[in-house]
This record gives sequence, C-alpha cells and structure tokens, in this order.
Amino acid sequence: MKYDGFALITGASRGLGMAFARALAERHSNLVLVARSAEPLHAFANELRRSTPISVVAIQADLSVPGSVQILTEHLFKGEIPIDLLVNNAGFGLRGEFRALSILRQLEMLRLNNQAIVELTYSLLPGMLERRKKGIINVSSTAGFQPVPFASVYSATKAFLTAFSLALEQELRGAGVAVVTVCPGRLRKNQNDESEQCARGKWAGIYQSPDEVVEDALQVLANGGGLTVPGALNKFSVFAQRLIPRRLVPRLVAKVSRA
Repeated sequence: MKYDGFALITGASRGLGMAFARALAERHSNLVLVARSAEPLHAFANELRRSTPISVVAIQADLSVPGSVQILTEHLFKGEIPIDLLVNNAGFGLRGEFRALSILRQLEMLRLNNQAIVELTYSLLPGMLERRKKGIINVSSTAGFQPVPFASVYSATKAFLTAFSLALEQELRGAGVAVVTVCPGRLRKNQNDESEQCARGKWAGIYQSPDEVVEDALQVLANGGGLTVPGALNKFSVFAQRLIPRRLVPRLVAKVSRA
C-alpha cells in the first residue's frame, strides 16, 4: 500500500520523541515511530491511532546495533512509506569519569548519537530531495557547545552532531530540504522518560518541558531551518561561555558537573 508522506521520529516512545509525535499528529502529519522498547512504542502508537485520523506506523529497532538502520530503511522502502520529515531524536548520555564507565556502553552511545544519525540521514535524504519536502530536525544539546568533564563522550557526540547538522543545512540550502539543529538544555522528566544522566542540582542548565522544545523546533522548521537554543537562560549560557578563554571552560564546567 502506498501512503502519503510521513514524519519519522526516532526515540519515539518517551520524552521529546513523544512530544514531537503528538505535536506533529496535531498538525495532521502521518507518523513512523521508531524506538527500542516494543511495548511502550506500540502502546503509544495505538493511543495516537485512537485519538487522531492519521496513519501511524510503529517499528521496533535498536539503532545502536550495527545494521539496524539498513533494516529500517529497507522496511520503509518495501512498504512504500515516503519520509518527508526526519526527526533524529534517539540518543542517550552517560555521566561519570571516562575511565570508570564501560567502554562498550560508551561506544554504543557513539553509534546511537552519531553513527546512526549520519547513516539514517544519508539513506533517506535522496527521497526527500526528490520530493522537496519538509526537512530534518536533529536534536543536539547545549552540552555540545563546550567540553563537559564527567560527560566527556556525551558532550563530544553532541558537538559532532551540531557541527554535522549546521554544515548539512548549508549544503542543502536551496535544495528544498530545511535542516533544524535544536540544542535544548536539561529537560523536565515525565513518567515515560528515563535517562542515565542524573538530574543533579549542581549541573548547569535550565529545566524545560519537552513540549516547549518541540514547539520551538517546529517553528524554526516552518521558517526554513537553522540553529535554535530554546530558552533565554540557555541562550545566555551559550553566549557567555564564548567570552571565557577556551582553556578555562572545561575547568569551570567540571566544578558544576562533578558527580
């Protein structure tokens, strides 16, 4: 069966992913929901099917596993499910000393936060360019604007994602595919959200609701794409660190982020 265009959201069973799905459903966008955990994914998909007239496709996939992106894109191709909007939201963070954390878990984070996004974007981009449809939203973080001791690999993955996303935006300028780089700070948890990054009071940042971040990202998308840092205090913190000598930034961040 051939469908009209869909928005594909990774990490769709909790947090920002659920917020993106609900906001896009309200805008009458058909959805492809991708998440690692099958039970909450299918429960959420059924909820959307009951409450909205859109088409919802749920695909269980762990994108940190090598080969999973290829399987996902083949599923979309065989089902004739065209993607007009790609929301690269799936990711996770680890807190602690680099030497004390599992190297296997840190490599899994690299694959999910960076490799899977690059591979999925590369696979879906030709069809999006052909259709000249909406675009790509990459969910990065304010943690990507500076080195973060005790979250060293996580902040590095977000620095990579921000740089990749901003460069891709310029490459696709005028090609009909807008690219949004959204860099939220710390998010308020909801009952579906889990994180390996503990919400400690010493951590610099501001708590935001997922809905606020999603509305900001979708507004930037509607305006043609670009970089957005939701929240006034987050914008200020990103600007302020530019005024500090770069060699001092990790030392200052370490004082507020030490476990």
